[in-house]
Amino acid sequence: MAKEDKVILTCTVCLSRNYTTHRNKKSSNERLELKKFCKKCGEHTLHKETK
Repeated sequence: MAKEDKVILTCTVCLSRNYTTHRNKKSSNERLELKKFCKKCGEHTLHKETK
């Protein structure tokens, strides 16, 4: 079983922390970036991983 880290995704527009997900520890050192729906903004925006 692969080891995973829990990460928090933050909206780049309104800076609200909307989502949590798991990330494989063996993946690259780049931060995760996903387009997700932000409830506060009411639209799909880019969400980036925070520490």
